[in-house]
Parts: sequence; C-alpha cells; structure tokens
Amino acid sequence: MEKKIKVKNIPVDVKIHKPEPDKFDRFNPRNRIYVRAVNGVYQILRQRLNIIAMLAFLLLPWLNFNGQQAVLFDLMNQKYNIFGVTLWPQDLTILAWILMISAFALFLVTTFYGRVWCGFMCPQTVWTFIFIWFEEKCEGTANQRKKLDQRGIDLEKFLRKSAKHSGWLGVSLLTAMTFVGYFTPIRQLFVDFFIFDADYYAYWSILVFTVCTYGNAGWMREIMCLHICPYSRFQSAMFDQDTFTVSYDAKRGEGRGPRGRKQDHKALGLGDCIDCNLCVQVCPTGIDIRNGLQYECINCGACIDACDGVMDKMNYPKKLISYTTERNLKTENKTKAIRPKLIGYSVALIVMIMILAVDIFTRITMDLDIIRDRNQLFRMSNEGLVENTFTLKILNKSQIDKHYKIELEGLSHFNYIGKNEIKIKAGESYSLPLSIAIDPYDLKKTVTEFNFVVVDAAVPDVRLSQKSNFFKGR
Repeated sequence: MEKKIKVKNIPVDVKIHKPEPDKFDRFNPRNRIYVRAVNGVYQILRQRLNIIAMLAFLLLPWLNFNGQQAVLFDLMNQKYNIFGVTLWPQDLTILAWILMISAFALFLVTTFYGRVWCGFMCPQTVWTFIFIWFEEKCEGTANQRKKLDQRGIDLEKFLRKSAKHSGWLGVSLLTAMTFVGYFTPIRQLFVDFFIFDADYYAYWSILVFTVCTYGNAGWMREIMCLHICPYSRFQSAMFDQDTFTVSYDAKRGEGRGPRGRKQDHKALGLGDCIDCNLCVQVCPTGIDIRNGLQYECINCGACIDACDGVMDKMNYPKKLISYTTERNLKTENKTKAIRPKLIGYSVALIVMIMILAVDIFTRITMDLDIIRDRNQLFRMSNEGLVENTFTLKILNKSQIDKHYKIELEGLSHFNYIGKNEIKIKAGESYSLPLSIAIDPYDLKKTVTEFNFVVVDAAVPDVRLSQKSNFFKGR
C-alpha cells in the first residue's frame, strides 16, 4: 500500500523589508533600522514586564536572607545561595531539574503563543528597548535620528551623540556590576570598585560585561536575534497550525493602497490595508509582517499596536494584524486550544516540577565523606587492640550553624577515640580525625562492614549514614 506524506508548500520569495539589504555596511546610517515609537496595549504590557524584569535583576542581589546575600553564586567556594537554600556541586541534580523545567516551560509557551518570550522578556529585547529610549530622548524621533546620522559632524550632533553614548555606557556599567554582584558580595563590590580596591578578576569581569552589553544592545540589536540566537532557528519545530503568532490577515487587507478617509475603499477595490508602512517602521527587527510568518518576528506586538491605531483613524475594524493562528486565517474552524503537543509539554512540566519539589524537600543539609589512612589500614595498639584510623569530612550545607553528633552502627565493644560532637558554621566543612579500637577476639571477620552516622543534634530525625569497613588483618 502506497503511503504519501503531505507536503506543505512554503513560499521562498519572502522579502525582508530593510533599507538596502544588498549592502553589508552595518554602520552606514542608510542601512540601520530606526525603530519608530508606538503606543498601544501590547507596548504598555511589554514596558511593564520590562520594568518588572529590570527591577528583579537590579534588586535581587541586594536582598538579604538569614543575615547574608539572598542570591549569591560563590564560584570560588563552590556554593550557591538561593534564599534559604544553599546548593553545592553534590546538588547538581537540582540544578539540572531547574534547567529542564525552564526549557520545557519555554517550549510550552512557544507552542501556545509563539515567540513571546523574545518579544516581552528576553534580556536582549529588554536592554535594546532601554537603549532605544535613550536614543529617543537624546536624538529625537526615528526620522530625526536618521537625519542626524546623515548630516556632518557639528556641535549639536556631538553633544547629542555624547549624551546618548554616555547613557548607554552608564546602563552597561550598572548592568555589568549588578551581574558580577551575583557572583561576589555586591555591597562590598560597589564600594571596592569606586575606591579602586576591587580585585583584578572583578575589574576584568565588569569591563567585559560592560563592553558586551554596550555592543549587544547598542550596536548589534537585531543582529543578535536574527543571526546569533539559536532559539530563532529551532522555534519553528514547536509551531503548528494552532500556535498564536503575530499575523497579517491578507484576505481582509489586500489589495492594499492609499485612500482618503471618507472614500469607500470597497468601491475602489481596495482592502483595509492603506499601505502606510507603519507596521514596518515600528518593527525592532525591520521585517514586513505582511510578507507572512518569518523567523525574524519576535512577537512583540508593536505592529499590532501601530496598525490598530491606523484602523481607528480610518474607522475600520481593528485586528488587521493580530495574535492569531494559521488555522483561523485559512479556515473557518476555530483554533484547538487543547491538543496533544500542549498536553505532552504540560504533563512533562508537571512531572519535573514534582520531582524537583521532592528532591528539594528530601534533601539533607549535610554531607559526609570518609577518608581513611591508605598507608596503614590497621595497626596494633599497646593494649593489644586493633585500631583503624579515619578522617570524617562533614559539610554543613545549610545557612545556619549546626551541632552534629557522630554515631556508629554495626560494631560492638569498640573504643571511640576522638570527638563525637562538633559544631560547624553555616556553609563550612569540618575535618574530624578519629580512631576506632576493638579487641581482635570480638571481630568475627577480617573485614567488618559498619556505618558512620551523622545526626543533627537539634533535629535527631535528620541523619546521614555512610558505609565503611573495619580491617582486622590476619
């Protein structure tokens, strides 16, 4: 029986609406994208989400919890404080689950609502719009900025450009210092930086991240989204006919063309699109959404707000450009909100969240490593007892000081030589040397297996047990 695979024809003549795309001089003002400002529902939403994201980024490292920095990734000491939890290299599974949950959450959102992460919450987009804001305040509107770049250097242009780049560098420096503050105590970092007392690595890191932020958000912008970001390449694998994306309703909009506000465009054989190109002028990646779905579209909704404003002025219905699906545009069938792909991502996400929760709540906030003397597995004491020497390396993985007791299981009639109660400060480890001596007549085997048990004195139910061996010799 012959099986046929349905093939979907995808147009290959889609044109990206950019100034002189055949030229490669990115720094020529005729080849840059001058994003026009626009107001509307989606831009208000984007701005508010951007403010929340920026405040979270800037303020989070300044918060304290249990008397220390709430979020601190101490790479030198290999411990990572996240509010009440301190993660160590031994807790790699928790980090792995967090990363997988983040990935599947992104897949779920993308399958349902397209590339909205890029348009509303991606750091590249957030910082790009912040830099564009500085451009508008220092150099004016999109047309004014374009004219300013095309004219020769003069005092006014020098002052405007200097103000803009000073603002860019200020934001870049603040971004870099805040980012480095996630990896070193931020309060001390800000003081040491300005009195020139910070270490070499801090200055070097801040310099690198300042240059990267300035270059990415100030100069590269859409280049990062179009050519470097891998998400734009594989996002289409998550799209289907029911994915909501920013789309142009060609049935309603074509044929496009200018007309008077009081003219009957239907009688002229025109669609609702007046071909004003505002949707192109407000796009941060410079595409024409009327050419169809393109991987460059970041779903920011700027073209929707621009088009809705024009439709209002023309007394036409809104949503010529809108968040809609391929199924809604091509057929009369309504989009299927619940479908196998979404259910699969949701189930996988819920399962991973449950596993992460179990992993966190069953996590024991201490670690034990047993080191024995490899040069001498056993020795005979002056009293005729067999003696084994051990070093217990106990790690307090919590953020508070702990009192621990040491117990032994599986041995009888033994002499314990060393401390059996210790106090360890938060986030520190303690090396405890000890010896165990046993009369050889009480040992049935050459090698006896037993357990070291570390008990939290404040919460006796919290116990950590680890196996070891006692060597009798011959």
